[in-house]
Amino acid sequence: MTHVELPTRSRETGSVHALPAPYLLFLGDTVEPGFAKTAFGLRDWAGDRCLGEWGLPAARVTAGLPRLTPAEAAAKGARAMVIGVANPGGVIPPTWIPELLAAIEAGLDIVAGMHVQLNGIAVLREAAGRRGRALIDLRVPPADLPIATGVKRSGKRLLTVGTDCALGKKYTALAIARGLSARGVDATFRASGQTGIMLAGEGIAIDAVIADFAAGAAELLSPTAAPDHFDVIEGQGSLFHPSYAAVSLALLHGSQPDLFIVCHQPERETILGHSAFPVPTIEAVIEQTVMLGRLTNPAIRCIGVSLNTADMTQDAADGLIASTTARLGLPAADPMRGGPAFEVLLDACQA
Repeated sequence: MTHVELPTRSRETGSVHALPAPYLLFLGDTVEPGFAKTAFGLRDWAGDRCLGEWGLPAARVTAGLPRLTPAEAAAKGARAMVIGVANPGGVIPPTWIPELLAAIEAGLDIVAGMHVQLNGIAVLREAAGRRGRALIDLRVPPADLPIATGVKRSGKRLLTVGTDCALGKKYTALAIARGLSARGVDATFRASGQTGIMLAGEGIAIDAVIADFAAGAAELLSPTAAPDHFDVIEGQGSLFHPSYAAVSLALLHGSQPDLFIVCHQPERETILGHSAFPVPTIEAVIEQTVMLGRLTNPAIRCIGVSLNTADMTQDAADGLIASTTARLGLPAADPMRGGPAFEVLLDACQA
């Protein structure tokens, strides 16, 4: 995806960020791939801006990029180290601080989308001030957010929803927006999370908004538009997630989607980080999303399924896509594989 640097702040979609590139991706001490989704998202959608990766010895996850120390990355032209982790609670552990300080001393800015703010950590703030480096916190919602009105807005809206978190909602929204644009449709990807904001240059991190204003933030995220304009909205969490369902619901009510796509990872059996909770069926997610979404858009409907088949062979993926389509009577595809199935999913968006 092409990155466009936007120099001003948009009242409609939140803060605009022209991030200093290229990046060194920091993986911390992450051992669960699902918690490194920021690094993977930047690698897959902004690979031209990623020079390498760095992490603590305890890290067991890699983005497959050259391993570079902050000093080595700076010597190769890196301008910032981006925390590529989205861990539970968005914390910055004390064990990361020496590596963040090393990046600052090497002359790199630090970019993070964590709930814990870089600028709230005194030792980082002091080092950055001394070295003239920037600490860029992306998970900061705009000031003066309104409460939601529930009033229907013009334009078309598509929301990606999931059977769980970290399984392809952002990738699906990006691919759909790109695919529609390639067909000549006026379509905009609307970022609702840290990685999406890094890619799009703007957006609102819905999970950082005070609960009373979260649906209102979602309304701002996809404002009134021309009747034929498509806003493709990045979903968050899952309505079935014991920790993040509230975020998903606020985004659903505020987005008022006309259409939604269910995103699913076939091999996943339990909710990420909550092994006592099974992943719901696609059918259950469709039913729940329609039931709850009708509050602000009585015409809401599911138009297809996005399957994350990254760990499957092509033959196995094709078989699953075909069987899912037959079972549900809805088009299914893996947007990252593309092909005829994805074209049918795009057809459904325009139908």
